Amino acid sequence: MDFAARYVALGDSFTEGLGDDEPARPNGVRGWADRVAEQLGAADPSFGYANLAIRGRKLRQIMAEQVDAAVELKPTLVTIYAGANDIFRPKIDIDGLLEEYDAGIRKLSATGAKVVMFTGFDARGSKVFGTMRGRTAIYNELVRGIAGDHGALLVDYWRFSEYYDWGMWAKDRMHMSAAGHANMAKRVLTVLEHDHSIEVPPMTPVPELSRAEAIRANARWVREHAGPWVMRRVTGRSSGDGLEPRYSRLTRI
Repeated sequence: MDFAARYVALGDSFTEGLGDDEPARPNGVRGWADRVAEQLGAADPSFGYANLAIRGRKLRQIMAEQVDAAVELKPTLVTIYAGANDIFRPKIDIDGLLEEYDAGIRKLSATGAKVVMFTGFDARGSKVFGTMRGRTAIYNELVRGIAGDHGALLVDYWRFSEYYDWGMWAKDRMHMSAAGHANMAKRVLTVLEHDHSIEVPPMTPVPELSRAEAIRANARWVREHAGPWVMRRVTGRSSGDGLEPRYSRLTRI
């Protein structure tokens, strides 16, 4: 099938859709990119969508595995978020990484596609991830420069204060919930200046916990989510090992 409008989504778990469970979809998730594609293609039978994002991918992997594959699909729109999995590594050369990001964005922009980039989230409300605030701020400034140099649109996640509500986050505290993904889809469509009918689903209430309850909840989180996450990084494994892209070819959803 020939598609006149072609949207290709690139990245890691953020774009793959983790935290927004939907077992009937590829890899068992939906995510904000699916929601954006649904809105863009609602009244356009010539609209095609591919999602090449895979959880756990670092920036260099995304550049190597996904950028050329996206170019081959001749996109008219590309969204890309890369680097979050690098920021949380013990050591990082942000300047070197962003030089490679710049080269990838240059290649995508050369197709004539509209390119949409993202800043990183300000995790100041997290005792764990808030320690990376300085790194994320540097990353964001470099991303802003790359977007400006190549005429890319920018979704400024750093400034989205609604994500300080824990209802926007899944139980793992690392990925957005269904409400968070729906809200992100609205944010992206606003940047694209495209009308939409997305409604953010009700957020799961986050109960106030006593000190003892909070200690138990945090211990459970470390055991079920943070511990395995750290172990994968220590052993060089990834949650995306063995996974294929959700939609490697242009399709209608």
